[in-house]
Amino acid sequence: MGGAFKANRVVYKAASSIDVARRRLPANSDDDGEEEDQSYLHPDVKAPRMGGVVVKVFAWFLESRILGALLLYLLKRNNLIHKLVTNAELEESPLYVPLHPFQGYLPFQLEEQEVKQIEPSSDPASQVQQAVENCLLPLSSPNCSTTTSPGFHRWTVMDYYNAYTTRQITPTMVAERLIAAIEESSSAPWDMGFFINHCPKDILKQASESTLRYERGEAISVLDGVPIAVKDEIDCAPYPTTGGTKWLHKARASEGDAECVARLRQCGAILVGKTNMHELGAGTSGINPHYGATRNPFDVGKIAGGSSSGSAAVVAAGLCPAALGVDGGGSVRMPAALCGVVGFKPTFGRVPHSGYISVLPLNWTVGMVGVLAGTVEDSLIVYAAISGDSQKTSDPEMKNNKKPNPTKPKLYLPLLESTSSVTNIKLARYKEVSIRRVRNFVFRDDFVTNNDLCSLMFRWINEYWNSGSMIARRRSGSAVPTRWISCRRNTGGRRWRWSYRR
Repeated sequence: MGGAFKANRVVYKAASSIDVARRRLPANSDDDGEEEDQSYLHPDVKAPRMGGVVVKVFAWFLESRILGALLLYLLKRNNLIHKLVTNAELEESPLYVPLHPFQGYLPFQLEEQEVKQIEPSSDPASQVQQAVENCLLPLSSPNCSTTTSPGFHRWTVMDYYNAYTTRQITPTMVAERLIAAIEESSSAPWDMGFFINHCPKDILKQASESTLRYERGEAISVLDGVPIAVKDEIDCAPYPTTGGTKWLHKARASEGDAECVARLRQCGAILVGKTNMHELGAGTSGINPHYGATRNPFDVGKIAGGSSSGSAAVVAAGLCPAALGVDGGGSVRMPAALCGVVGFKPTFGRVPHSGYISVLPLNWTVGMVGVLAGTVEDSLIVYAAISGDSQKTSDPEMKNNKKPNPTKPKLYLPLLESTSSVTNIKLARYKEVSIRRVRNFVFRDDFVTNNDLCSLMFRWINEYWNSGSMIARRRSGSAVPTRWISCRRNTGGRRWRWSYRR
């Protein structure tokens, strides 16, 4: 459409032509022909609010041939869809897979601080060993021997490993108690809805094999004998992959382990079953009409979040120190927040899930296999196990390309045993946020790389996680009994704050 209906357009420059150091980003508009200096374009949604009869009338107009096309065009124009998407010009080459070269790609290279490069290996146990030796605190005595309180205590990966090596408990004993706990939580009056599928016989088989390895002094890794749950969106033998439905496993048979699951199995982990999820991952509540709602262990009258609801809940309940989920738009991070555990979504390509035995390709360039764990240390250990290049011979990409992908960045993990405080680290920020000093934590304009930021956030969250509990919530007007770190954003007049409790 021309004349009055002519829409402006945006020209997105190639990444190689952008001065990253000055943070000038690609937004050349036909309106003024000038480059906009902005890090993020806030959406200005102008969708009409309506309900009831008005919605039916509006839908009738949209379905009409003439008025419908006009209304749809105006709605798209008012919401900048024509300017930013339809008529936009991209000077960048098409990107079919979001895998970017990293090392040496930036116009300047920042030195990594407080991190350790993990040497890539076809043996996941070797990567786990490197992570434990180089990135974690020195091994301490297990909590089972130091904790005398009869109250609830969540065991970590190292707690299990120390208890096994000192013969205080065996994987078989853990498996027996775990099966009893699963059965109890799945029946009335609890009906927690943690699992879609679990097989006691298979769990005991894995546990007995792990027990024999510890008796011979041949534990594969610190994950040997540690119970880990898997979201029912990831292939894991001997279970079908339902995706939270009653029909998907009939149309798509699961023939084995996804690579991330196979890596955990190679480390000796006990894979305890397939956890509940929002149907097809298309929701954030975790309420499944077929397998029941996953209840929050902290309050059974509340939801656990989604879509990786079961994985977050089993970790929060203490049944497993870690579990696998899949995160496309927050499906690991949101249930982690609601259940009070750590949720970690890796970058695309860090955890392989291509091939015929894999993860459901619901949104394969966005949805990444992630980790839910009780502590940052546990998430780091599991991440070290599942990350790396695909080794499956059934993967068509591996058949056609035997060389490792040169664009894949090296794996750096943060040094969680570092004694230096991270409260004075400078982090990048959105430019429109005013500079303010919160205690010794300073937000500045300084640019940091993704690896730097990931490592810093790992350490920062770990430091405050160990000192208390971090909470994100909206101010309700009541008295606030905790210390707050304020974050004012354009949220429709609402104020969101981050807090930590001492």
